[in-house]
Amino acid sequence: MAKKPGIVIVGAGNLGTALAISLRDAGFHIDSVVTRHRAPSLARARQIANKIGSRVLSRMVGVKARILWICVPDSAIAQVAASLADQLDGHGRVVLHASGVLSSDVLQPLRAKGASVASVHPFMTFVRGSRPSLAGVPFAIEGDSKAVALARSIVRRLGGKPFAIGKKEKNIYHAWGTFASPLLTVLLAATEKVAGLAGVPPKQARQRVLPILLQTVRNYGELGAAGGFSGPIIRGDVATVRRHLRELRKSSVPRQVYATLARAALEYLPAKNKAALKKLLDSANVRW
Repeated sequence: MAKKPGIVIVGAGNLGTALAISLRDAGFHIDSVVTRHRAPSLARARQIANKIGSRVLSRMVGVKARILWICVPDSAIAQVAASLADQLDGHGRVVLHASGVLSSDVLQPLRAKGASVASVHPFMTFVRGSRPSLAGVPFAIEGDSKAVALARSIVRRLGGKPFAIGKKEKNIYHAWGTFASPLLTVLLAATEKVAGLAGVPPKQARQRVLPILLQTVRNYGELGAAGGFSGPIIRGDVATVRRHLRELRKSSVPRQVYATLARAALEYLPAKNKAALKKLLDSANVRW
């Protein structure tokens, strides 16, 4: 891949935007951004296209770029694949999709038209107002050999780290990612609620929690979960956990989250007085 080929980005959401800009920055030519013919979608696509010197299309007629990267929501990929298969000849083309949970088989209509297909999912979170670097980001890849080889080359040019994922593992792989980011965000939202019980407003809570949160992540990365675990559970401090549960009666959902995570800690992490802690959690009768 000495000469970087042209790429079409299908979808103008958070992931499509981040990917288009990162590809442009890595020297790829973004032939076009394809989106639905609706005002909000077109407006977002035009913003991306203006940033990267590309064009906006609502149909693929006349597009010669041989690489398409579909970045639409999972629920829309099958429909988009069928629509694209009706619009273009797949021979000589490589079509990728960015879903973490769906396999490359969702692109079967394009494969049937002669395209080589693969799923290529960055293990990263993309939200409006933030564009993370893709350098060092793992990309899970599976699919046809030609598409996989090309995808691995593109990911390396982006500074990412490609790795193989089996079709049967996509669902649990995506669940892993959900634990790593969306559910972690849920935990932080619950943390804000607990801070509120201590009289700390949300904005201040976010600022004050960052040092301990970032150090916890660093400890996890360097020492692993067991080595980075601290607090009353690892010490077997039953009295402190009891006090926590008593105070958390003021807010039922954080209390339930606390008890669930404490039970998980007793399963997966080192702790003293495990039997006493388990008895306390069982007697607390925390139910969803």
